[in-house]
Amino acid sequence: MNNKTIVVLGSSNTDMVIKSPKLPLPGETIIGGAFFMNQGGKGANQAVAAARMGADVQFISKIGTDIFGKQSIKGYKDEGINVDKIFIDESAPSGIALISVDGVGENSILVAPGANSNLLPADLDKVIEEIKQAGILLMQLEIPMASIEYAAEAAFNNNVKVILNPAPAGKLSRKLIDCLFLIVVNESEAEYVSGVSVSDEATAIEAAKKISDMGVKNIIVTLGSDGVIAMIDREVFKVPAIKVEAIDTTAAGDTFCGVLSVGIMEGMPVIEAIKLANKAAALSVTRMGAQKSIPYRNEFE
Repeated sequence: MNNKTIVVLGSSNTDMVIKSPKLPLPGETIIGGAFFMNQGGKGANQAVAAARMGADVQFISKIGTDIFGKQSIKGYKDEGINVDKIFIDESAPSGIALISVDGVGENSILVAPGANSNLLPADLDKVIEEIKQAGILLMQLEIPMASIEYAAEAAFNNNVKVILNPAPAGKLSRKLIDCLFLIVVNESEAEYVSGVSVSDEATAIEAAKKISDMGVKNIIVTLGSDGVIAMIDREVFKVPAIKVEAIDTTAAGDTFCGVLSVGIMEGMPVIEAIKLANKAAALSVTRMGAQKSIPYRNEFE
């Protein structure tokens, strides 16, 4: 392990996906089309995205003893991800996500976290040196907040850049915010963190200013087809989206975060890393599935 390693701390799920003409309303049954079963979970997706960029990736997660967990481990090994610090839960199943995707690529996701919910600070004590020696610690919010805060503090105190994608949206403590090098939020997550309702470029900038006032140096607000608003050291940048025909937006945000982290690890200015991540995310939405949609570096660079 060296300080060029990206440690991804987060969830591992198996995604079960049905593509249908539209997303069902409450109480509605829709006959869909194709069914896919893929490896997923925000943590795992971001780890795969970073690995496909050629990064040295250590994934810290927790899975069950079931076939889903075993398939996940095999998949991560095939990607070249270090899986030595993935914990096995004897009492809970591996995480599962049920995903519906409509005709324009929008999705609806229901997650049963299983073993992800049992990735606790006591587990992290066993891998704390890996966290302290990383170059970047990349996290999301699909594992317990106590573990996220614990890892962030250990990383920050050892000069590790902490990147947080607060998805699904959750309340962030002062302690966690103080440890962040960079935060990546979409419209709803930006509103949850800042209190500003984000609906366009102007409100995205307002939300970014609020988050900056909290003490975060680098803020990225992703706006889907409207591009990205970034605030770097209080300076605002607009990065336009790359126009593509979206088939499935699952894991687009995770692709963005994983590739962004690699760009920063390689010493790119944050804005250049955003442009690189934009390319990868744009290509990912033209494909079905989570990890299956994540491109390799030579496909988009």
